Amino acid sequence: MIDASRYPLLSRIDSPADLRQLPEAELRAVADELRAYLIESVGKSGGHFGAGLGVVELTTVLHYLYETPDDRLVWDVGHQCYPHKILTGRRDRIHTVKQKDGVAPFPKREESEYDAFGVGHSSTSISAALGMAIANARAGNERRVVAVIGDGAMTAGMAYEALGHAGGMDPEPDLLVILNDNRMSISEAVGGLTKMLGRLSGSRTLNALREGGKKLLGDKHNPTARFVKRWEEHWKGMFVPSTLFEEMGFHYTGPIDGHDIPTLLATLKTLKGLKGPQLLHVITTKGKGYELAEGDQIGYHAVGPFDPQKGVVAKPGAKKPTYTDVFGDWLCDMAAAEPRLLGITPAMREGSGLVRFSQEYPQRYFDVAIAEQHAVTLAAGMACEGAKPVVAIYSSFLQRAYDQLVHDVAIQKLDVLFAIDRGGVVGPDGATHAGNLDLSFLRCVPNMLVMAPADENECRQMLTTGFRHVGPAAVRYPRGTGPGVAVQPALDALPIGQAQLRRRGARIALLAFGAIVPAAEQVGAELGLTVVNMRFVKPLDRALLLELANTHEGFVTLEDNVVAGGAGSGVAELLAAEGLALPILHLGLPDAFQPHASREELLAEAGLDVAGIRAALLARWPALGTPAVAQAAP
Repeated sequence: MIDASRYPLLSRIDSPADLRQLPEAELRAVADELRAYLIESVGKSGGHFGAGLGVVELTTVLHYLYETPDDRLVWDVGHQCYPHKILTGRRDRIHTVKQKDGVAPFPKREESEYDAFGVGHSSTSISAALGMAIANARAGNERRVVAVIGDGAMTAGMAYEALGHAGGMDPEPDLLVILNDNRMSISEAVGGLTKMLGRLSGSRTLNALREGGKKLLGDKHNPTARFVKRWEEHWKGMFVPSTLFEEMGFHYTGPIDGHDIPTLLATLKTLKGLKGPQLLHVITTKGKGYELAEGDQIGYHAVGPFDPQKGVVAKPGAKKPTYTDVFGDWLCDMAAAEPRLLGITPAMREGSGLVRFSQEYPQRYFDVAIAEQHAVTLAAGMACEGAKPVVAIYSSFLQRAYDQLVHDVAIQKLDVLFAIDRGGVVGPDGATHAGNLDLSFLRCVPNMLVMAPADENECRQMLTTGFRHVGPAAVRYPRGTGPGVAVQPALDALPIGQAQLRRRGARIALLAFGAIVPAAEQVGAELGLTVVNMRFVKPLDRALLLELANTHEGFVTLEDNVVAGGAGSGVAELLAAEGLALPILHLGLPDAFQPHASREELLAEAGLDVAGIRAALLARWPALGTPAVAQAAP
């Protein structure tokens, strides 16, 4: 429970209705308590940090002025929503964020009526809010709809598709878009829009003239009004390059200080009374109010538990390399050997392991901002001209560029390597960030080479294999660390389509893909079974599978991917095509969106840990409880 002696105002706010009972003069104190409580809570639990600190004042004022939850607040990306959750009934549980059965890390409709739209990926807020505004207008409902977009989300094309639609509608929708400009994504925001926003400065006089002129001129469609509107846009463009939003049909206001509560109150009160599409530009500081976070906005974007008095402190001792580290080192080593290599990331330099590459090869490094579709087609264009692009991307983010992967890369058989991080169970970030579907959606694409490593060294070998392969290739690896296999410095490739027999056993063959191989090995050793590290999801090792099918009673496929259409389905399809009727048990992730929890907890729930695999095998083949003597494969 919250300490009322330390948080006398915040402890009384169980919902925004309580907040709205306070006088405006106390909102500054509420915001200060909210920021302090956020620092304390995330210090205990870990989680997204800097973005939430930057919107404390904005969140407070929005819930104060708007009748939430009846009025709709749509938060883009969602990692800035912790203050929103604290003010909307989840204050005493916010320390459970990202934990199993705890508060979700992003807005989630099932969790609260105040979470108007579920998110996790960027740049969806304007589209969703516009849809709400249209539906409300058709129903005769006058509720207000506000979209808050920031942290680089305005660099994605989807945001402009929504702006273009909203600004061109007749009748005009009543919609407020708040551009929370902190000049940051997870890394520094990039692109032309970011440069333009950096040049913006406020013009209260201009806004006052515009509103006064509208009242005097009346109908915006009369010739005089149209002339003055055009004159205003060009005049304003001399001072503030906001013409982009005005040309798209939005009434632009700002920029204003997003930490100045009186200014926020006054501006939002005015905008709340205006009709049509409005865009408010606010300037905020990511990590505001916590000096360490302000000074290291990238490092404090998301944190583990820490002592707020000391800040985030690196743990002593040797660090076990993650799969992301393995990729980052491989990228630099291959770049040194292959001048054709170019590296691409959609705004995930840190998360995908490209920091060192960006420093050592800045002319070969391309951060395209939050624009996954563009990233893939950019790579296709590079490949057309003889370059060898490597697209470093999270599994769930690649979903946003699936059309480009199919049409722009695979159909044309272009030479692009996809380094897919966060494949399979990801864990604390929940369903929006899970990579549970990639083997299924990659396997069905013609011309694709698809690999899943069982350990760190194999990941390096597969990256080399995919790079040297002529045509589209994908290496899919999980979040975090592997079993601890030493990574060899050589840039060795694997024979394409060749699996690895890890253990020669009897009766049942365990066909394991990727991160599940170590657990399969342990169960295979206990029960005397054959264990295969399949390595390649596409193409499968046809010769080995046919040999094993003729010498075993059944197959078990194991994968950190949904069973539906996954790697195991490929095995079943191969056997069916050969006319072989062999019992197969498919073990994988469920046909459901998994909630947030640790990776270990979710794997256990899916039956993909050692205990779960053993139990599933014994349930299907009880006689395996007394295994025959077997030996490890050479």
